[in-house]
Amino acid sequence: MSDVESRPLIAVLNGPNLNMLGLRQPELYGAATLDDVEQLCAETGDQFGLAIDFRQTNGEGELVSWVQECRGRAAGIVINPAGYTTTSIALMDALLSAELPVIEVHITNIHRREEFRQHSFVSKAAVGVIAGLGIQGYALALTAMANLVGVEE
Repeated sequence: MSDVESRPLIAVLNGPNLNMLGLRQPELYGAATLDDVEQLCAETGDQFGLAIDFRQTNGEGELVSWVQECRGRAAGIVINPAGYTTTSIALMDALLSAELPVIEVHITNIHRREEFRQHSFVSKAAVGVIAGLGIQGYALALTAMANLVGVEE
């Protein structure tokens, strides 16, 4: 078994419109692209001895399927559900069914935004939520996840 195969696998899942990072509303979301987020996650994963499976989709069903695939395969899930945060009971149910530690990440502080963005179904399944710290929230989530799955720096 290679070193990468022996590392705990963390799925970093991203919902709709995150493929538009760096282009869409940079005044809110910053100039970083999704590729920048993926690189940050890979570097943070390496720092903690985590294998990272980084994905993005605009489709709710695909995101739910990815979460379901994590059960028995991954040690934890870091998820930025984006627009599905406030709407997807199916995603919440999938996360609960995965029976894994989940950390919810938002680039912006959803609690300082429009009222409809302030309720999260995903939070019902999450051990913790990181919001408003830009893409650095992903690195913080992976740092916390390393602790949750018992990996030390």
